[in-house]
Amino acid sequence: MIERQVEIGTKDGRMNTFVCHPERFGPHPLIIFFMDAPGIREELRDMARRLATVGYYVLLPNLYYRSHVEELGPYVGEVHPATRQKALDLMATINIPMVMEDTDTLIAFAGQDAAASKGPMGCVGYCMSGRYAINAAVRHPDRVRAAASIYGVALVTDRPDSPHLAMQSTDARLYFGCAETDQYAPREMIDKLRSELADKGGNAEVEIYPGTHHGFAFPQRPVYDKPAAERHWERLFTLFGDALS
Repeated sequence: MIERQVEIGTKDGRMNTFVCHPERFGPHPLIIFFMDAPGIREELRDMARRLATVGYYVLLPNLYYRSHVEELGPYVGEVHPATRQKALDLMATINIPMVMEDTDTLIAFAGQDAAASKGPMGCVGYCMSGRYAINAAVRHPDRVRAAASIYGVALVTDRPDSPHLAMQSTDARLYFGCAETDQYAPREMIDKLRSELADKGGNAEVEIYPGTHHGFAFPQRPVYDKPAAERHWERLFTLFGDALS
């Protein structure tokens, strides 16, 4: 495995980004891994590595670079309330248009690396970033051929960039993996998302993971559910394997 930390220049500053990809048999399809609200940490780097080991060039950007924040520190549910509040405050400092500009920059960066394929690419986002992964497919319909939202929030809004409207602008394969119990993504929203996507047609799937709670795929969370987490990996590998090969 090849991995490194880089700083990528944007109009708003320097976006520190974790890069990892296999050592051999490149170039490899690009996957942008959008972080959740607690930000960059070793837990996310390990998840990026897991994607990379099966043949992808993975970029994990720090979306809080505009606030000059790198790592927030310990974050496990309610055990660290101060860190949790800081994460919520930082989450409010970014939005879809800002992250889409970052996405443009990340794609351009990968385009200069011989290890990254210039062909079909994918995106995945967790929690606050599920909507960013889906909107990247809208932003780059000819390039992003698969996008996954894992227990994403704000998937149905009254804004024109609401994720539930994505099928109007892209024919990429979209996957929404949802927790059965999620205070940030209530069942009513998931049901409406499924209904709206079904009406639009296209390649979208909404799946609810029985018995799970928000954050179930993160090994360091008290709500971690290993069988569900492994299922989510299976879904991601199949999604990207089919769409990016």
